[in-house]
Amino acid sequence: MSEDSSFDVEFVGNVIFKLQRGKAADFFNLSAEHLLFCHPNISVLLSKLFCLITTTRYISVGFNFNYIVPVPKPKDCRTKAMTCDDFRAIAISPLISNMFEHCFLSRFQYLLDTSSNLFGFKKGVGCRHAIYTVHNIVKQATSGWFHC
Repeated sequence: MSEDSSFDVEFVGNVIFKLQRGKAADFFNLSAEHLLFCHPNISVLLSKLFCLITTTRYISVGFNFNYIVPVPKPKDCRTKAMTCDDFRAIAISPLISNMFEHCFLSRFQYLLDTSSNLFGFKKGVGCRHAIYTVHNIVKQATSGWFHC
């Protein structure tokens, strides 16, 4: 597959169509609805931009702008004063940056490999896998201690 065809107009249009609606606006005040309801030529422009990014291997500084939103964890926050531990942080990244990430991962995920020891931010694995692994490591490490 050539780099020019990796982000064709139809592919980018399909990624735009799959964007989740109702999400917070980015640093530039753009939301998914802006891309979903704008002129169809946006797919052409974004396709050319994404091909240019992969060809030149240069990503704009604007892709790095984001802001952090504190989101309360679902606990009883009415009966006690809240602390930092009662929130989790969500980074709101630029919409075009997210679009490029979705396109890039859709096209090239098969080329990317992660360690089998990575549990967070990885499809199909999570806390249960991490807890199971830690449990087994601790069990192996302590099994010799109690067999005197």
